Parts: sequence; C-alpha cells; structure tokens
Amino acid sequence: MKCYDTSAKEVARILETDLKFGLGERQSQSLLEKYGPNKIEEKKKPSMLYRFLMQFNDFMILILLVAAAVSFWVSFSNGESDFIDPIIILVIVVLNAILGLVQEYKAEKSLDALKKLSSPTAKVIRDGKLMHINSEELVPGDLIMVETGDFVPADARLVKSTSIKAEESALTGESVPVEKNAEYIASSDAAIGDRKNMIFSGSSISYGNGLAIVTHTGMLTEVGKIAKMIFEDESPETPLQKKLQETGKLLGIGALAICLFIFIIGILRKIEVFEMFMTSVSLAVAAIPEGLPAIVTIMLAIGVQRMAKRNSIIRKLPAVETLGSASVICSDKTGTLTQNKMTVVEVHSVNGTKEGKKELIKYSAMCNDTRLSDSSSDVFGDPTETALVLAALNHQENKNVLERDLPRVSEIPFDSERKLMTTIHKTPDGKYLSITKGAPDVLIKLCTFQNINQEKEFLKLNTQMADKALRVLGVAYRIHEKLPHKITSDYLERELTFSGLIGMMDPPREEAKEAVETCKRAGIKPVMITGDHGATAAAIAKKLGILEGSDKIMTGDELSRMSQDDLNKCIYEYSVFARVSPEHKVRIVKAFQSRGAVVSMTGDGVNDAPALKAADIGCAMGVGGTDVAKAAADMILTDDNFATIVHAVKEGRGIYANIKKSVHFLLSSNIGEIVTILSALLMGWGTPLLAIHLLWVNLVTDSLPAIALGLDSPDKDIMERKPFKGQKNLFDKWLWQRIGAEGIMIGLLSLIAFAYGNAFYNEVVGQTMAFATLSISQLVHAFNMRTDKSLFSINPFDNKYLLGAFGIGTLLQFSVIMIPQVATIFKVVPLTAAAWLVVLLLCIMPIVIVELQKASSGSPLVSKKKQITA
Repeated sequence: MKCYDTSAKEVARILETDLKFGLGERQSQSLLEKYGPNKIEEKKKPSMLYRFLMQFNDFMILILLVAAAVSFWVSFSNGESDFIDPIIILVIVVLNAILGLVQEYKAEKSLDALKKLSSPTAKVIRDGKLMHINSEELVPGDLIMVETGDFVPADARLVKSTSIKAEESALTGESVPVEKNAEYIASSDAAIGDRKNMIFSGSSISYGNGLAIVTHTGMLTEVGKIAKMIFEDESPETPLQKKLQETGKLLGIGALAICLFIFIIGILRKIEVFEMFMTSVSLAVAAIPEGLPAIVTIMLAIGVQRMAKRNSIIRKLPAVETLGSASVICSDKTGTLTQNKMTVVEVHSVNGTKEGKKELIKYSAMCNDTRLSDSSSDVFGDPTETALVLAALNHQENKNVLERDLPRVSEIPFDSERKLMTTIHKTPDGKYLSITKGAPDVLIKLCTFQNINQEKEFLKLNTQMADKALRVLGVAYRIHEKLPHKITSDYLERELTFSGLIGMMDPPREEAKEAVETCKRAGIKPVMITGDHGATAAAIAKKLGILEGSDKIMTGDELSRMSQDDLNKCIYEYSVFARVSPEHKVRIVKAFQSRGAVVSMTGDGVNDAPALKAADIGCAMGVGGTDVAKAAADMILTDDNFATIVHAVKEGRGIYANIKKSVHFLLSSNIGEIVTILSALLMGWGTPLLAIHLLWVNLVTDSLPAIALGLDSPDKDIMERKPFKGQKNLFDKWLWQRIGAEGIMIGLLSLIAFAYGNAFYNEVVGQTMAFATLSISQLVHAFNMRTDKSLFSINPFDNKYLLGAFGIGTLLQFSVIMIPQVATIFKVVPLTAAAWLVVLLLCIMPIVIVELQKASSGSPLVSKKKQITA
C-alpha cells in the first residue's frame, strides 16, 4: 500500500486508526498477531548438529581423529580386538566438542539476553494515552511521536511535522538530513528520497518533531527489503580474542616443533613408532590451548550479564576489555552526577510582582515540550522542562489548559548552537505570542530593557544564581499582530521583551561523591563536561570533589580560542569544562587520548554521537538518552548514574584480571605437560604418560578450572590500583617468566612421581603416579592463580565454582585410577595408600612453592615493581 501519494486523513481511514486517539489496545493486539513483531528477521542460525560438527573443525583435532582411525586400522589389520585407544580418543574428543558447544550456547544466550535489554522503544499513542513500548510491538495504524534524536521505529506517514529533518543515508545514500513535511503529497512513482511526507525505519530524526501513522513494520519496511545493509549477523571478535588467537598460533607452531622433536627422540630411544606418534599428537593437542577464545567469550558474556544486573548494558564485547584500562571518565553533570530531579527554587521577574512571577512561570511552561498527563500525575520530558511545568502547576497554571487556551501553532526547537527555544501561540484575541527561553547570557542580549542598568542587574543576578549552583533560564516574549511569515531564529529571536530569570537546583547524587573518590584512588581522572554556566558547574564539581586543589575550569569560549596542540598539552590541568558544545566534547576526548589516556565519555543527545564514537568507551544514558546516542555508544547506563560507570570499570578490571588468571593457568599447565614428556625422553626414562593420559588431563584440568577462574570475584583492592595500559600487560615478559617457571614446576613434580613409582614399584605404577600428579597438581595450582599476593591473604575457599571444579576433577581422576575396570581402559593400576600419600604430597607442592616465591621479594614470579595490575 502506498501512503505517500495521498493525505494523512486518507491513510488513517485505510488503516482504520484515529488521528487523535490512535489504535485501541485490542485492535493493536489483533494487528500484532496478523503482521507479527516489528523486527528484521534474522538469518537462520545453524543447527545444533552443524555447530557440534564445527567443534571438530580444528587442525589438531583432525590429526587426533586421523590418529584414532590409524590405531583402529592397525588393530583390525593385525587381527587384534584392542580398540580401547581409538575409542577413548573418540570419547574424549566428543566430550571436548560437547563442552565447547555448551560454552558457545551459553555465550549466545547471554548475548541474546543483552539484545533484548537494549532493544529500542517507541513513543506511541493508544486509546488517547501516550506510552513507551518496545518497538517490536508496533503495528500498522499506530500513532507515534518522534523528536530530535529518535530512531524511527517503523515506516510511517507524517500527520504533523515541525521543522522535521531525517537522516536517511542508510536508505538513500543522501549525506545530509532530508526535510520532511506532513502536508506534502508525493507522486505515486516518487523515489524513496522524494517521499518527503514519510519517515522510514532505520533513519533518525536529526531536527524537529512530529506525529506519524505507522504504515509498514518488520520485513515490509523499506529497510526490511535491504536488511543485509543493517543486519549484523555476528558479534565482532574482541581485540583480546584476536590477541589470544595470535598467541595460540605461535604456541601451536612451537608445540608442533617440540612434539616432532619428542617423536624423533622417542624413535631414537627405540620406543615403538605408533606409540610415539600417538603420544606426540596427543601432547600437541594437550599443549595447544585451542579452547582459549571460547573460554574468553563465555567469560566476557557472563561478565556482561553480571554488569547488566548492575545497570550497565554492554552493547559491544570489546568495551568490557577497554573498561578495565579506563584512565579518564568524562561525564555529563545533569542526571549523571546529579539526581536529575530539577526543582524551581528562585523566580525573579522584571517587575518583581506576584503577577509578574506567575506570568514568567506560565510562559516557561508554554515554551516547553514536557507532556503532562490528563490527571496531572505524570510528566514526560526533559528534567529541566519538567521542573518548569511542575512549578507552573504549583501556581495553578496547568500546561494542558494553557495549550488549549493558547494553542501552539509553530516552534523553533532548542539546539546547542543557539542555546534557545522558541514557540508561537495563538491568543484568544487573534494575535500571536512568541515565547523564547534559554541561556540568560545569550537571551538577554536579544532583549530590550527600560534602561541599561536593568540589563546589567539581570546579568549580575544570573551570575549570582549560578554561583549558588542553580540552573538558570531566561524567558522573554514578543507579541505579533499576525502569524510571522518567517519561522526562523533570526526573525523571531530579536527585539524581545524580557520576562525574568528562573533558578533551578539539581542536587548531586549521594553515591556520586563516593564514586568520584573511588575514581581518584583507582588512578582515574573524573572530568565534568556540561553545557551549564561555569559557576554552576564549578559549584557542583566542588561538592562532588571533582574540582579541588589546583584543578581548573575551562569554558567553551576559551576552548574555541585554543588550538588542539595547546589543548593537548594542558588538558590534565582541567577537571571541569562548562558551556561546551557537542563539538567541543570530541576535542576534549582527543586531547586526553593524545596523552595516552583511555577515555570514557557519557552523552545523551543526538549531537553527542561523534564524541561517543571518538571515546574509547561511549556511555549513553538509558533514561534520558536519545536512540541515536545509544546506537553510537558501547555501553548504556539504565539508571543514568555516574556511580554505575565506576562500578562498570571495576567489573571490567575484574573480568580482565580473571581472563589473565585463566590464560596464566592454561599455559603453565600445558607447558608442564610438555616438560614432563620431553625431560623423561631426554633422560632416557621412557614415556611417563600415554596418549590417553594426556587427553584426559587436557579434558579434566583445562576447561572447568579455567572457567571457574573466570567467575572469580574481583580483588578487594582492584580499585586501589592504577589502570593497566592496554593488552600488552597480559603477555609481557614477567608473565611469560611466571608461566615458564610454573610449567617447569608442574613438569618436575610429575617426573618425580614417575621416578618414584619406577624405582619402588614398576613402570606402570610410575606412569599412574605421574598421571595422577600431573592432573591433580594442576587442579591445586588453579588456586594459586586467584591472587598475586599470598593465597592466605584472601579466603581460599570463597570461589564455589573453583571448589566445584577441583572436587569434580579430583573425584574423576581418583575414579579412573581406583576403579579396576576403568583403570584397565586407561592402562593404569590402582595405587596403594603409600603411593597415594606420595602423590598427594607432590600435588600440594604447587601451593607451597608458589607461596615461597610470592614471599620472596624481587622474584620474577611476583615482582611487585613489575606486577601486572588488571
């Protein structure tokens, strides 16, 4: 159905909707069943079977499967029925695949839950009531409201429009916003870009506001027809995952070289060729941490879910990593550092009379986009404008009644360049009243006064009110005999009659002051960026502790006169930026970044999008933020609270630290396996571990403890540390030294067990003791990863996941050895109590040795000077 070549009334008739009351609830539910959800259909996800099979799409796993096939063929060709080796290999490989599939499924579910949390909303009128609903619930015929900064939730025919401009580049390629007009009638063959009475799903409103009838939803929208342009099938890999994959490749090449070397040595030692081939391949599979990217994904996804419960919705996984290294947090003042509950506390009219004050309040409520419910119990709009409407209500001036008696006929919306808003109202006597409100220092210059002193008095009063941390707005008006022929700021916003000043207070959030203190302890510089008067910003900043000591404040005018190079040099001297425009925010971000800072930036307006994109972490306001700002951001704050950003940084640091713990654990354990085999062969001791032993250890000790470490709670002092600088810390030489030393430790402990069993019993007992020691010592070693300090400086047993992983792993290992039928399969023998005692003594040695190393000052294992802070 074409809706652009006819009038809005005709469209409303066709869609059976009311231009004032919208659809009824029952009618909308019926249409939702008919048309389905208003969303772009996603590409069909691969089946569970396909995803399961893809778990085997790994070079080393394929080699292992080939090895199992060769083993089966050799046994079959020789007329033997010993198929235990290939069966065990297949069972372990399948178990690994199942575990990988489970991890992938959990990560996907976590990310799906986040998509629901961050799904866009729409402002719709149903049964005559304005309400916010999930945009997926929209149906053809719905009456929606759109304003500056909103994403258009569906294709819609404009009914009313006030200076609307829409950004449609995704659809038309048009680089500049397109002007829209509800009265326009397009030709039936008009191209999308020429349908000026339509707004389209996927576009955004860059200016003005309007009312529109939804005409098409979901896949029937224009953007639905080209869904591949806006649909993102998969989340991009995070920088850390890429880093781990690069490291995995290097480790893989190294492991293959070592395994080839071990294979050659085994042959020279006259060990049976096939046995050495199986051992070498199994060792390679065990040594290469092919599961690292999957483990990191599940850690990030779980962490993101945990952050979502604390009002931080992470839209992009890399933001979790970046949060941990944030060193500067640039925050809006209103609503983020303050309570966002503006209240009018001072009213100063030009004549100072009670009637003058009432008229001033009345005009401020009329030049205002806040909507008041019919019962006057609910308000919808900007906090500042809401305060004015509520103040008028307290003076017995109801905005709904005012708009009925003095209907608005036109307007010039507020923008950050002019810092003004103007509305035009028709008066009962047929004249027109234009009301302008905005920044007093701008507005006063556009007004006429009885004398020059009166102008100076109000400029001085404006400063005095701002010094008291009040948000000050000026109000002025002008009477027109007829409707102005030019609805432009240049024409209307001049020769105004000044009405007075209104002062409002938005008190600081109690938790924000504590969050600022936490930032400073954590080495993070908190910065306030606001469009408010400098004195207002300074007063709030001092109360919060942002502005103290030698900290300075800079205004937008000063910033405009300063070159980028000069700003880069002095940026750290300033903690407050006042009277700034959105363009200034980008300069501030780049200045901090030029000094090596990792910058978090908050924003809520459509013009904040460039700054949010420029920042390392863009934080959009979930309550007061526009859809455009949310789309540009990496993180959405569902409570618009500065303290939530600081908590998210803490979580980010914790997640990054946990990933480091898991990587550290996996690599040191894998090196231990290589050391065990290589050292035994070099010393002519034979093979201390068989192929199935290595595969079993890889299954039992790698996955569960690594994931459990990823769920560890952050260290209590994690916000007492300085921010780490990028991902290089994860792989610096000190970490490699620790990994290498601990790998050698685990390998030597396993060799001691093998040597003891060989000397006092026989080779099979020696292999069994080495098998048990290697597995259980790694499970014990996982506890060492929990802190760089002494393990006993924290509660060693408060990670229930790690305790569970340890318990399950130990029980499985004990069962494999002590249940005769299973022991036969794994080619081990049940151990005596004396042998178990030796194994257990060796297995607790990682705790003892690492504790001694941690206590040893200057040791590369815990060099305090070089300690990694995450």
